[in-house]
Amino acid sequence: MPVKVFGSPTSAEVARVLACLFEKDVEFQLIRVDSFRGPKRQPNYLKLQPRGEALTFEDGEVTLVESRKILRHIADKYKNQGYKDLFGPGALERASIEQWLQTEAQSFDVPSADMVYSLAYLPSDMPLDGKKANTGGFPSAGMHPAHRQKTEEMLQLFEKSRKELGKLLDIYEQRLDQEEYLAGNKFTLADLSHLPNADRLAADPRSARLIESRKNVSRWWYTISGRDPWKRVKELQRPPSAEAPF
Repeated sequence: MPVKVFGSPTSAEVARVLACLFEKDVEFQLIRVDSFRGPKRQPNYLKLQPRGEALTFEDGEVTLVESRKILRHIADKYKNQGYKDLFGPGALERASIEQWLQTEAQSFDVPSADMVYSLAYLPSDMPLDGKKANTGGFPSAGMHPAHRQKTEEMLQLFEKSRKELGKLLDIYEQRLDQEEYLAGNKFTLADLSHLPNADRLAADPRSARLIESRKNVSRWWYTISGRDPWKRVKELQRPPSAEAPF
């Protein structure tokens, strides 16, 4: 019985799991669930996930809903197939991977998601000089007060996220000056877990500078994002009409 993944491949949580399944050559069935359809969602899915979260993973009798727990499950259960270094060969390697997995979950995930969220509201030609964002550079004449307030809130969120990510990526820059990947000289779950949100940052010029301005982080990003499993996830993220056969 193949593994089942319920969710949208455009969700960061789902994309993280799909990348891991592809890395491990695990057969799976993707049941696309639109998180925004409310009562129209599949009844069977709502039995698994009553609150309608973005991701549900089934593997036999195992049902999980948190992407990083799912990564550990896949890498451990299917350790002898596909790419074999995702979780490390021993306790020392695994401890380093766990450290960086926690860093991604606790320090990278929220500010990167917040930045992507804020950019969805902000002008595509907003200043990119790295100075404190303010509404002075944006035309506000005729702007509805509620819209103006929302724009100001998003600018503040963008600036806060930029500072947090900048400090964190400075740490990554130092680490990646010593090692090819975060947890050592091989690609692991520590790197894979960053793919969905980092991909969104790299795709927007307003946030891509966070990666491109750091030589080692940039090298690391282009290496991990160029892996075939992630390219396959990107294929699944295309609209169905443009999607490649799977």
